[in-house]
Amino acid sequence: MRLFVLCSALSAVAMMNGAGLAADAVKDFPTKPVRIIVGYAPGGGVDMAARLVGQALGELWNGSVVIDNRPGAAGGIGTEMTARAAPDGYTMMLCNIATHGITPARVAKLPYDPIRDFSFLSRVGGNPNVLMAHASLPARTIPELVTYAKANPGKLSYGSSGVGASPHLSVELLKMMTGISIVHVPYKGAAPALADVMGGQIPLSVGNLPGGPLAAIKSGKVRGLAVTTLKRSAKAPDVPTMAESGVPGYEVNGWYGICSPKLPKTLEAKINADLIKVLASDTLKKRLDDQGIDVQSSTPDELVAHVRAEIAKWIKVVKEANLGATE
Repeated sequence: MRLFVLCSALSAVAMMNGAGLAADAVKDFPTKPVRIIVGYAPGGGVDMAARLVGQALGELWNGSVVIDNRPGAAGGIGTEMTARAAPDGYTMMLCNIATHGITPARVAKLPYDPIRDFSFLSRVGGNPNVLMAHASLPARTIPELVTYAKANPGKLSYGSSGVGASPHLSVELLKMMTGISIVHVPYKGAAPALADVMGGQIPLSVGNLPGGPLAAIKSGKVRGLAVTTLKRSAKAPDVPTMAESGVPGYEVNGWYGICSPKLPKTLEAKINADLIKVLASDTLKKRLDDQGIDVQSSTPDELVAHVRAEIAKWIKVVKEANLGATE
């Protein structure tokens, strides 16, 4: 009996010491380089967002944050690597609308669970897609486009960067919500789709606002019909939103967040606090704004709720668009 009591007491002490060590480990995190996985090639919007956030975290932590580009499978390769990494906070990823919204809606059997296998540390920000028209198109607004499309079903076409990307599904959502019929013309990238709408080869195109589309709208080479976010973009304040253009409830936000393998709550809270701190800095806000990213931090609970809502929304759009869930 005395031996049992002694062993129990020692076990209790060991558990208390373990808890203390765990608390110290969280307080001192990080003590070695942190890796942020990006599921896309260097140079794109996701990569740039990761590099800017990583640089700010490195400065806060007085340590090294390394960006690890793992392109392929629409971000799926990097996402699976993250899900399978050690749950110690030293591997994170720049998750986004494609990796944790659209892909789970399109792929029936993923090698990871897009919710349960991750900690959603904080939202980083978002940016809109924009629907553009060639000057020859009679419709100058979304209500006019809807009227024109209904009078000419299946005769209009629009270009995008490819099947299943957020620009493509932005228009499929519009079709679902308005009942119009417009033919999708997938390109091998955003640039050729934009070039063809500028040249008049196609009447409509949709793409991420920052970069080429923004410059084309400002130069008058295309007409910006609407952005897909709930609020107008400060970069293109004259372009209305879909919601204010007669499609209430419409929203597609090309969001970014920082995710990781599922972490202990204490470590999750610590990293969330650090992310909110750097995202509140004027320096990082300015750097992200220069890339067309509107900073939007969050709690882990807020981000996971957003991810759940995104998956549910895109499942409906994928079904309506007859894209079919892939294996």
